[in-house]
Amino acid sequence: MDCMFSSIHAYPLMNLKGKLQKRICVTTLAHPNTIICYRKLPKNRRYPRRTKLPPDFGVNLFLQKPTTTGTDTPADAEQINSIYDYNDSSEEEEEEGDNVNTGLVWEPNEIEAISSLFQGRIPQKPGKLGRERPLPLPIPHKLRPLGFPTPKKHVKSASPGVASSRASVSKQLYKNPSFLIGLAREIKDLAADGDVSSVLNKWAPFLRKGSLSMTIRELGHMGLPQRALQTFCWAQKLPRLYPDDRILTSTVEVLARTHELKLPANLEKFTSSANRSLIEAMMKGFIKGGSLNLAWELLSVAKQSKRMLDPSIYAKLILELGKNPDNHMLVVDLLDDLGERDDLNLTQQDCTAIMKVCIRHGKFKMVESLFNWFKQSGREPSVVMYTTLLHSRYSEKKYREALAVVWEMEARECLLDLPAYRVAIKLFIGLEDVSRAMRYFSKLKEAGFSPTYDMYRDMINMYMGSGRVGKCMEVCKEAKMAGFSLDKETLSKLSQLEKNIF
Repeated sequence: MDCMFSSIHAYPLMNLKGKLQKRICVTTLAHPNTIICYRKLPKNRRYPRRTKLPPDFGVNLFLQKPTTTGTDTPADAEQINSIYDYNDSSEEEEEEGDNVNTGLVWEPNEIEAISSLFQGRIPQKPGKLGRERPLPLPIPHKLRPLGFPTPKKHVKSASPGVASSRASVSKQLYKNPSFLIGLAREIKDLAADGDVSSVLNKWAPFLRKGSLSMTIRELGHMGLPQRALQTFCWAQKLPRLYPDDRILTSTVEVLARTHELKLPANLEKFTSSANRSLIEAMMKGFIKGGSLNLAWELLSVAKQSKRMLDPSIYAKLILELGKNPDNHMLVVDLLDDLGERDDLNLTQQDCTAIMKVCIRHGKFKMVESLFNWFKQSGREPSVVMYTTLLHSRYSEKKYREALAVVWEMEARECLLDLPAYRVAIKLFIGLEDVSRAMRYFSKLKEAGFSPTYDMYRDMINMYMGSGRVGKCMEVCKEAKMAGFSLDKETLSKLSQLEKNIF
């Protein structure tokens, strides 16, 4: 059955003279020839809409009813009011139907929250007023300040073209170690009758003062003192490379170490007029080369000429002379000279080496003074220096003072090495402190070190002296498993102990 509906609507229309006229629109709807008609809802009506906001907050002026003017006729005004009354009543009916279908009811706090969107910030509920906010995260350290980097001042430049460290690679070759050592290797590969100038001439534009000192020292390590001397003679011919003390001292040290340098006939005149760095280079070369007599002679002449050399020279000479017990008097004289120095400046290695020589010669007070001086200089001793001091006090049989060194090492959380464990165990055995000796012997093995034979022997003797046969046999078995065989004296003591027990 065909169905057709027609509707007539009247709309106001404003003419050019400002009067309202009626406009009639006829709408015809035709439905298909079906029994059940499905009405397709528009997209904005598929879901129930929420109720309107309260009219108190923001009114749309375009939707207000037009007010009647004096020029309108009573019929026109009545027609306008009837149209808008009809629209308002229809909208109210639709809203009521929506509320009935959805069952939504706006609460006062929801209305307040929605209305605040049109007014400003949403009011917050009062919470904990005295709460403490967490501290902000630390700002990472800025490697460079904001803005442009400041230009570098006091830049060492060999030529006006080298203005910064960002110079080209070719301008940086004069101080590149790999390049300078490569020069020494090229010189080494020359034929026996070849001249070093064939290698150095092609690299001459890239060399500066002091560049060839590393090349000369490397040639000395290779055992080529003559090539080092030829390199020095080649540099002497170039005014922009010589005079230079660095090249001269390197050459003198290489020649003195390889026994290619002889002392001048008038040594006193030489030491009084020569540069201090040149005398020290000769001393270093003689000491490294084993020419201790020449080094002692040169040092004696320099002392008579009142030339003060660096304390490290004394330390190196003391260390080499202390290896031979026959040089005891020479070592004592050098130690006394070093003790009179006010400008004592020694590295940790030199200071520790002198302390070891002092222990060998019984200068225990010198060991204490060197250790105190090193600590007063503001530096922290290493485990080697602590072990040297511990050995000094143990050798002097000051066991209680040596025990204070062990406690100081533990307080500073200093990791002990094998020599430190060795001296500490000897100290506890000397104190007859069996429990601490056992504990440090266990800590030694826990640290990954393997006990030496004298440590096994000392532990066996300690257990035998305390009458602990079971522990004694256990350590003996452990020493045999480690590959050590006990000496005859220890074996005789063990057999005597077994006879006394059984």
